[in-house]
Amino acid sequence: MQFPGGTGWETRCSAVILAGGRNSRMGGQNKAFLEVAGRSIIERLLDTLGEVFDEILLVTRQPEEYEALPAHVRIVTDIYNKRSSLTGMHAGLVHSRAFFAFVVACDTPFIEPALIRLLAQEIDPESDAIVSSFETHYEPLCAIYSKRCLPHIESKLNTDDFKIIHFFDKIKLKTIYADQLKKADPDLRSFFNVNTPEAYRASLAYTRPK
Repeated sequence: MQFPGGTGWETRCSAVILAGGRNSRMGGQNKAFLEVAGRSIIERLLDTLGEVFDEILLVTRQPEEYEALPAHVRIVTDIYNKRSSLTGMHAGLVHSRAFFAFVVACDTPFIEPALIRLLAQEIDPESDAIVSSFETHYEPLCAIYSKRCLPHIESKLNTDDFKIIHFFDKIKLKTIYADQLKKADPDLRSFFNVNTPEAYRASLAYTRPK
C-alpha cells in the first residue's frame, strides 16, 4: 500500500497477523478458525486486509495449521523462543518487506478497512508508531509500527518484559483517539476480540456479512 506524502520505501506498509497464542481460554480451540456469520475469523480478516495491503504476513508457532491459507499469505515463525504478542510483533516486523506494519490479532473478526486506512494515513517520516487510544488504555494490537521499533522491542524481550506498551516511552508515538477513530468505525467494532467463550457468543449476535 502506498500513501500520500512520499514515494520511497518508508511510506509502504504491510499487514502482520499474530496467531501464536495458546488459546487456553477457548479450551485450546484455535480462535482464528472459529466461525462468525458463516465464515472463519481468519477468512474474514484476510479479506479485509486484502482490501488494503499488498503484503500480508501471519506469525505462528504452528505453521502446519495454516497450510490451507491462500498462497499470497506469508507464514513466518517467531525469532525469539519466548511466547508473547511482543515476540510475534518482533517477527512480523523483521520479516516484513515494508518499513511499516499494521499489527493485528487473529481473533478480530470485525476490523473495518476504513479504520485501517485512517491509521495508515497518519504515517509520516517522524513517527515510529501509530496507536489507537481510549481514555484508560492503548490498543497495541490494532496499530502500526515501524522497523525503528525493533531495537526497543528486542531490549524488552531480552529482559523478559513482554508488555507491548512498555517500550512506548522509547519511541516517537502518534496517538489516535476514540473521537477520531469513530469517524471510520462508529461502533469501534474493529477492537472486538473473540478471546473467551463469552466473547465468541457475543460475536454471533453480529449478523452483518463481511
